[in-house]
Amino acid sequence: MAHDVMDDAGERVPVVVLGMGNLLRRDEGVGIRALQRLEELYMLPPTVRLVDGGTLGLELLSYLEDADRALVLDATLSDEGPGTLVQISGDDVPAYFGMRTSPHEIALPDLLAVARLRGVTPPELVLVGIHPASIELGWELSDMVAGRLDDMVASAVAVLHQWGIAVEPRGKAVEVAGYPGGKSPEREARDA
Repeated sequence: MAHDVMDDAGERVPVVVLGMGNLLRRDEGVGIRALQRLEELYMLPPTVRLVDGGTLGLELLSYLEDADRALVLDATLSDEGPGTLVQISGDDVPAYFGMRTSPHEIALPDLLAVARLRGVTPPELVLVGIHPASIELGWELSDMVAGRLDDMVASAVAVLHQWGIAVEPRGKAVEVAGYPGGKSPEREARDA
């Protein structure tokens, strides 16, 4: 049985932004880092729920079951190599894009396969990911992936805008690359 994704007031939330990954394996945690950055830089309407999926696996199914739209942020594999930003949607989200760091771990493809089998895949599904440079044990993102984090967030914001969702910058006009104002202060400092 499907469970509605609800906000704190008990209202149905039609859009879920799901950050996936393992923060203990450097770039494997980029999906969660991007989710945190999105929350830090932007105000989102109550119709959007941010979910730190970490490595929860099939427990995340309840967040996808009744969502009209799901935006997944995750480390992905690509033919282009480390640091490559990837955006794919719907049935184009192939099984090999998810990453497993352990044979016991449930990855995004497993979650989506179960959702499809149950007939509860969100009608609109977009994956924004980045190819990791390092998945060794460690807390910090690699320099290459850290340097693309704001671009990943900008891609996520662009998807939300395409869906007609009002995403407003927090505070003093802090915006990421691709939007008025250019880069975040952290990105400016890194690039200086």
